Amino acid sequence: MTSLDIGPILEKFPDAKRDSLIPMLQEVQEKFGYLSREAVIQIGDYLKLPTSKIYGVATFYNQFRFQPQGHFHIQVCRGTACHVKGSAAVLDAVRRELKIEPGQTTRDGMFSLEIVACIGACGLAPVICIDGNFHASVTTQKISSILDSYRKAAQE
Repeated sequence: MTSLDIGPILEKFPDAKRDSLIPMLQEVQEKFGYLSREAVIQIGDYLKLPTSKIYGVATFYNQFRFQPQGHFHIQVCRGTACHVKGSAAVLDAVRRELKIEPGQTTRDGMFSLEIVACIGACGLAPVICIDGNFHASVTTQKISSILDSYRKAAQE
């Protein structure tokens, strides 16, 4: 017995073939927030594909995650405008403060970190987005207070 029931998702794809793989992965991630090892194995069994093939496809696309996201998901923009305005230093400050790398989640499950190519708010550079909330003109000095405000919000 597994702790992850993706059966209802698989049932949406009767007689599925390899071309159903990406939509299946998208639905699983939408429902559970990430692709667990269990889900990859179950999809592989259903499609009669080796898990290495499933991982090969899923790791090719940036949209798929293999760890649960944190309660607060941080996106650091690394687009051209943000880069020019210092987003590399902002990213380093977030990494130091949270002690995680992009693609990881803090041990307490509070924060996850992602690098994005462009958020589309170039006039506000450098920008970070936390759960859809944009923080403009971010500096390394602002990171601690921004993250503390989310920590406080989680306690309320």
